[in-house]
Formats: sequence, C-alpha cells, structure tokens
Amino acid sequence: MVRLSFSFPTEIVEEGEVRVVVPKLEAYKRGTYEYAPSKAPVFYNPVMELNRDLAVITLQTYQNKIGRSLIVSEPLTGCGVRGIRFAKEVEGVERVLLNDLNPLAVELTKHNISLNGLEGKVTVTNEDANLFLSRHAAPHRRFDFIDIDPFGSPSPYIDSAVRALRDGGLIALTATDMAPLCGVYPNVSMRKYGGRSLSTEYCHEIAIRLLTGCLARTAAKHDVGVMPTFSYASDHYIRLYALISHGAREADRTLRMMGYILHCFSCFHREVHPGLVPCLNERCEECGSRLEVAGPLWLGRLFDKGFCGSMLLEASRRELRNRRRIVRLLTLIREEAEGPITYYVADKVSDRFNLTVPPLSAVLNKLRDLGFQATPTHFNARGFRTTAPARVVRDVITELAG
Repeated sequence: MVRLSFSFPTEIVEEGEVRVVVPKLEAYKRGTYEYAPSKAPVFYNPVMELNRDLAVITLQTYQNKIGRSLIVSEPLTGCGVRGIRFAKEVEGVERVLLNDLNPLAVELTKHNISLNGLEGKVTVTNEDANLFLSRHAAPHRRFDFIDIDPFGSPSPYIDSAVRALRDGGLIALTATDMAPLCGVYPNVSMRKYGGRSLSTEYCHEIAIRLLTGCLARTAAKHDVGVMPTFSYASDHYIRLYALISHGAREADRTLRMMGYILHCFSCFHREVHPGLVPCLNERCEECGSRLEVAGPLWLGRLFDKGFCGSMLLEASRRELRNRRRIVRLLTLIREEAEGPITYYVADKVSDRFNLTVPPLSAVLNKLRDLGFQATPTHFNARGFRTTAPARVVRDVITELAG
C-alpha cells in the first residue's frame, strides 16, 4: 500500500466495483449550502456518481463498437475514482493514464490505485493538464478516450485534448458553469465558448449546443471533425461525448452544422439558421416582436440513436445504484434523438397566456393526432419536442386548458 494515512480526514467509499479513499466532506462543510468538495484538499464530488456511471457505460459501448483495446486518459483526476473505475469496470481497457496538478491528489490517487490492485495498468502524473495532454499529441502517443471533467468550464482544455486524441477517438466534456451557458451571463459564454447564450425554457439544450460548437470550431483548426454520440443535462451540469475524425473534409462537414437559433419571447416562435455568417431576421414572423439570438452553436444531432440504444443494453446488465435513473434517462434520450431542435415546456406556455397547465400526455397525443411528431425530452419533465410550429403548440395547449 502506497500510503496508510493522510494529513486530512478521509473515508473509504464504494462506487461501482471499486473502493477508494476520499476526503471526508463533512469535515469541510461549515454551512447548510456550502459546497464541501471545493473546500477539501483533494476534489471529490459524490453527486457526480451518475456522471461516472454513465462514463463507464459509454466507454464500454464505444469499446464494443470498435472492438480493440483502449488507452484512456483523465487529465484532471482528483482522487482517481473515475479512471480507476474505467480500469476495473470496462472490458478492453489496456491502460489508464491519470494526472492532476495537485500533489495531494496524486498521492491519494496512487493509494487508490494500489487499494484496487491496479498497479501497472493505471498510472498517475503530477503536472498541468494541458502540458500532460500536449505530451501525448504525437501520432503514436495519442489516446483512444479522453475524459475532461473540470470544476467549471472545460474550454481551456479542449484544444490540447483534440490534439491528443487518435483518429476515431472519443472525447467526453463536462461543464458545470451553467449560469453563463444558460443565458445569465451571455458575455461570459461568448468569451469561454465563442457563442451567445440565451435564457429560454430550453436553455440547457442551448448550453450543450454551445459546448459542442466550441468543440467543433476548436477541432476544425486542426483539420478534425466531430460528431456527438451522446449528451445530456443533469443536476448542475451538462455532459457531451463526441467522436473525432481527422481530415479537412471532416472539419468542413462539421462546420456546416454550425448556425444560430432565434427566439421570440412573446409568442415562443423559434427559428434555426444554419451557417456561421447567415442573414438573420430581426422580427418574429408570427407576432412581429424582436427576435433574440443564440449562437453560433451546433445545429446537428446531439445524440446517436443507435449508440444510445447500445448504451441502454449495457446499462441494463450492470449492478449500479443509479441503474433505474440511468435506464429512464437513456430511454428518454433515445426517444428524442431524432426530434427537432429545441423543445417547449407546457408550464411556460400556460403561464405566459394565463392558462391551466394540461397533462403532458394530452398535449403529446393531440399533436400526434394533428400529424406532428411529438416526444418527451430528458431536459425537462414537462418539456416536449415537436415538429409543430409555435402557434399550433399554443392552440393545442389553449384548447386542452379550456
């Protein structure tokens, strides 16, 4: 065992198939709403267990698809639980390279590697994340999978991560800075992600599209294209998984998926305009109100339906504390995977026009009866995607509320 005791309070937790030593967060919580993980000497967030569960399922699904051994990296590892779970729970993982700038995190991770009997398969280094990734940018040193899960925005690490991925590799990005991404601080969103956010009822979808757009434009600088396979919003964060493919044509294809979303706050009308330099409407075509703009952002698919279906099968066979929640999440995402861009929230429409909120099932059935596609969305329990225009959505909710 590398280390038997630490200079800070610790405890052993079990997650998935591993046991790890982590900071005892109760020792760092002074108030009811204080965020203990940020106070601890080594970062560990138990709330992100769902995130890590889905990372294991996604990586196994990816490995099943490509059918070869994987070299995996987590450059911001904290206590090492995520990378150790990759090594222990994902078949076909050959090596896991972990890294953290915090020396205490490296010590704790070494201990946890030893605790789980993974010496030789999992290694950890102590350096800046971008420097660590840059050391693996050469063609024969690249990774098959890189998981970027920072405290805040992943944007400072995207460039280095893209260069450190092999052709056909998979990247995972977590963003927890939801206020900028959801329209509270649109200038911050522009600085960090290169696109303007908007505070709409579907702001979490906009957030993922901004993150994907940032990845797409960063990758294009290196003649690399991207294609999302799976993404979701949960709790206080958004998460994106995307495959990368080398080549100028792939980069050009990716950039053709960029554009803007225009939203009318008066009548819920929204428009999608492809292209990085489009001619945008200033007024809503339905009510004449001023249209607000989000973007540039990703307008392509956020989910691969087949990949999500494979993830669902993988999740169903695993014994996880969050299995029921994961199965429900993946089921909803598979249903909405081929739906239109943006979604409506029945409560928001009803509140805007002083209507009683009708049951979501009734709204969906009515829209389908009228010949439109309509599916629930995982982003919001009262949300739905539909090919119906905003005026039809308003009419249906008005009729059902009457």
